[in-house]
Formats: sequence, structure tokens, C-alpha cells
Amino acid sequence: MQQTWPQAYGFVRKSEGGNDDDKADHGGRTSRGITQREYDAWRVKQGLPLQDVWLASEQEIETIYHDNYWEPNCDALPAGPDYLLFDFNVNAGPHRATVTLQRALGIADDGIFGPKTLAAVQSANASDLIEKFSAEKISFYEALNQPRFIHGWLNRVAEVKANALTMIGVD
Repeated sequence: MQQTWPQAYGFVRKSEGGNDDDKADHGGRTSRGITQREYDAWRVKQGLPLQDVWLASEQEIETIYHDNYWEPNCDALPAGPDYLLFDFNVNAGPHRATVTLQRALGIADDGIFGPKTLAAVQSANASDLIEKFSAEKISFYEALNQPRFIHGWLNRVAEVKANALTMIGVD
């Protein structure tokens, strides 16, 4: 729900960290989880001149997160699952995040977040969904076969899972 946005945003910002330009990372030059390509597209859409993503203001980063990864679906979800989806939207993209969510729900995994996916999330046991979604994320990361990044990805899965469980009152 909308009231969880500030908490979810804080968690994701912490997970994404600062600036990065690791040549082994397909995202390329990145700041706080936002790639240069993504930032360029956002600035063009805003009618602003291009600039280095490392110079992006915190307000710009928050707006991109909210508009591109929280909207349009996370507001309609219960606390916990909303953050799970938001975090994976940022980390793997909205299509992959929706497919992963649908697999965790045991419904058709077409990558389209429509009324069936929404109804399935809203009727799911939040704790069970958090467990299943986390397991699906682990499978996804392991299938990427990128040993350089797997440790960090698995740590993030564990942290996100713990945060999501806390959001629903489970310690």
C-alpha cells in the first residue's frame, strides 16, 4: 500500500548503494541502482539535457524508482509483497519480476501484471508468498551462472526476505 512506499524505498536504496562502473556488470555505469541508459531516457522524457548518472540528484533517483518500479502495481499489493516486487523490479526489471512473482504464486507466468496476478497476490498468504518468491529469485540468480555476483545476489535475497517478513510482522 502507498503507506509502505517510504520504507520500501529506504530498503531498496540501501541495497543499491552508490556509484558503480563494473565492466563485468551488464548494466554498465550505474548510480544508486539506476543505469546511465535509464537515466538518459528519463532525462530526455523530462526535457532535460543529458548528464552523467553519477550526478543525478537523490530526488531524481527517488522519482525514477517510484514512477518506473513502484508504479503501477505495488500500491495495490499488501505490505511485504509490495516491497518484494518493487525490489526485484529494480534489480531484474519489471517483466522478470512479474514472471518470478507469477511462478511463486503458481499461476501462468506470462510476465503481464494483470487482474489475475493482482487477485492471486491479494489472496495469497503473505508469509508463504515471501518464502516462495525468495526461492524463485534464488533459482533465477543461480541460473545466470555468474559466480562473481552470486554471493551478493543471495545476500540481497536474504536481506529482502527478512525485511519483507518484518513488514508483515514476522521476525
